[in-house]
Amino acid sequence: MATPEVYEGFIARPKGTTLRDVSAAEFIPAYAAHLKKSDGMVLPNWVDLVKTGAHKELAPYSDDWFYVRAAAVARKVYLKPGLGVGGLSRVFGGPERKGVKPMHFRNCYRGILRHIIQQLEKVGVIEIDEESGSGRMVTKAGRRDLDRIACTVASELVVDEPVAAEEDEDDVEEGEGEGADE
Repeated sequence: MATPEVYEGFIARPKGTTLRDVSAAEFIPAYAAHLKKSDGMVLPNWVDLVKTGAHKELAPYSDDWFYVRAAAVARKVYLKPGLGVGGLSRVFGGPERKGVKPMHFRNCYRGILRHIIQQLEKVGVIEIDEESGSGRMVTKAGRRDLDRIACTVASELVVDEPVAAEEDEDDVEEGEGEGADE
């Protein structure tokens, strides 16, 4: 833990790690595993048959794609409060490839997002945004849960970094010895 610094009579507290401090590539799989481990989310019967959008040719290959998408939705709502189903469908949409014809952007299917949002509301991660009346926002318990997992992911990354740095130094020393002989 970092020591707080003193600035002209003001003691700054050490800053905590939040979801914004962790990249999506590390956070989403960790939170998806957490959602899968908890018994709050119920998978629909059609989860193995459905495509995620009109721009996709096939259904997702992964068996855990629903949890991964739910983790990504929770992260997006955390970062941009007030997002609704329409905004999320644009976020998760993509270009439709039509062979030699020009590509056009297509939204992802909204029914999947609606079901994910309902499941996250049932778990207590998100709720309806009272200010906008239509979008969603993260609850206090959901924010605490997301930040806790982000802190865990960040601490795992910090533990892994010094080991990688020591290995790089060993590689450099070996490389210098070989170059000096020639």
